[in-house]
Amino acid sequence: MTDMSQTVFLPSGGPTPPAGFLSRTGRTDPDRVPDLDALTRMTAACADAAAVVDLASRAPQSAAAIYRIWLDRNGARPDAWAAWFNLSVLLNVAGDLAGTYDAAVQALRMKPDLWQAALAAGQAAEALGDRAAAIAFLRQALPPAEGRVALHKQLGRMLELDKSLGASAEELRASLLIEPHQPDVIQHLVHTRQKMAAWPPAELAVPGLGTAEAELWCGPLATLALHDDPEMQRRVAADWIARNVPDPGKRLAPPEGYRHGRIRLGYLSSDFCRHAMSYLIAELLERHDRSRFEVTGYCVSPEDGSDVRARILAALDRHVPVGTMTDEEAARRIRADEIDILIDLNGLTSGGRPGILRWKPAPVQATYLGYIGSVPVPELDWLLCDAITVPEEETARYSPAPLRIEGCYQANDGRRPDLPAVSRASEGLPEDRFVFVCVSHHYKITEPVFAAWCRIAAAAPEALFWLIEDTPESVAALRARWQAAGLAPDRLIFAPRVDPERYRARLALGDLFLDTTPYNAGTIASDALRMGLPVLTMAGRTFSARMGTSLLTAVGLTDCIATDPEDYVRRAVAMATDPAGRPVLRGPALAARWTETLGDCADFARRFETALLSVVKRA
Repeated sequence: MTDMSQTVFLPSGGPTPPAGFLSRTGRTDPDRVPDLDALTRMTAACADAAAVVDLASRAPQSAAAIYRIWLDRNGARPDAWAAWFNLSVLLNVAGDLAGTYDAAVQALRMKPDLWQAALAAGQAAEALGDRAAAIAFLRQALPPAEGRVALHKQLGRMLELDKSLGASAEELRASLLIEPHQPDVIQHLVHTRQKMAAWPPAELAVPGLGTAEAELWCGPLATLALHDDPEMQRRVAADWIARNVPDPGKRLAPPEGYRHGRIRLGYLSSDFCRHAMSYLIAELLERHDRSRFEVTGYCVSPEDGSDVRARILAALDRHVPVGTMTDEEAARRIRADEIDILIDLNGLTSGGRPGILRWKPAPVQATYLGYIGSVPVPELDWLLCDAITVPEEETARYSPAPLRIEGCYQANDGRRPDLPAVSRASEGLPEDRFVFVCVSHHYKITEPVFAAWCRIAAAAPEALFWLIEDTPESVAALRARWQAAGLAPDRLIFAPRVDPERYRARLALGDLFLDTTPYNAGTIASDALRMGLPVLTMAGRTFSARMGTSLLTAVGLTDCIATDPEDYVRRAVAMATDPAGRPVLRGPALAARWTETLGDCADFARRFETALLSVVKRA
């Protein structure tokens, strides 16, 4: 017997069966089925398909006969498809394959988009031995391949936004199983797998799609946590730009620049709101030398009512909302304002508007802070960095050209935050255990990094690991791998997300922050150092893998910079098991050092402006 879909039930409205047709319980009495005349009279009262379906649903023992009688008179009605399809289901249950086939075909002729009828006809045709007809009907039951690809893709994107990552991954992969060479779908699937801690994230198990292709099309954000190779990161970003940011064919700014009394400095961002970038850059905007610079913010950000947004807007000389403008309109506004240097604070992150940059609305354009790697938009001139994050010998592997700020590249807000009182007891941590901390997003935690943490945990059996709660899928995956490594579940603790003030205050409760690679912590690492929490990092090759090295060098904590995985594990174990092996610079002493170095925004503003003055153009 074929596996048919369930009966289609339409709204009720049919006549009530005559007395004695139903038992006292309201159920049909199989021993009291009415005769043909009674069925004929009842069906005659059914004015439409909804009514006959309702009648049949309340008299299942006679349902097939009811449908046949009604269809003899009304089988050509536009709504009769429901009765035909329900009849096909009943005949299938009764083993009447020929009748099943005929009724399903009738339903499908009247309602060609009723895939259930196409499936029923196909299954019946197969059972009757007509394979060609079965294939034809089954093909009709499916949307065309193009439609199925698009449906799975869109559903996957919606589920991703809804944070239903497992379901999203299934839909994205379903789209790739139909058409494997879809760069945008691959990008979202790889990054979704990173966020789920589904390793290796680029092994997608899609026939015809190799890991190398998936790694190339992984997208700009995923590549930072996937590749410790500046050439590969640049290639991934350039491929994404070529597919998503078309060349408008026109450049707006005069190449030779302008002649202004003060340099007109423009910042373009979608993150002038409660975002990590704004917390870093607020004081820099306040400290720009107004005798030399005039500062305009071109804002694509939401009005979130946050304190940091209010502070950002107050620090600007002019605030120009461009979120509702097209790329061309925004670019022409920037050109009309005769901006000398335009600094894009998004790069290739969510919300960015690289299409504006392609119009070249300013004679000098740079990318800074938002995206830590190559942003190979041809109209960008400079990538703001420092000599540690992008060493001289790696210059040729980056696009645009590196513009190095003296000292550390990262702006910071040195203003003292108002932090709540917290304690280990309030956060559910024991007082007498060494606590490793990592509050980075889980997509930054790679398989080799977590394997190193498991080795550290095995060699330092009293230590605890305190991570942030991220996605339910990643938490479950990390717990499973932790236990598979033979480690006690209660040593891996996930802290809930909290407001920025409490998040910073909690960092002071740990003993050592374990950095990730090849995508280091940036803002978070600086926050940890500010709170007196040492950071153990491992220096890699890419900008994203050298942020920690730059920050630790700035505060003088170079004994926390590992050279390779073995060195990383060795240093972490030594610090956890031997008090004498812990950094001398920690706690209040480290916090004070941060204030003197990374937290000295007045000094940073001077160094930042010196870099800009070296590239400004004057007509």
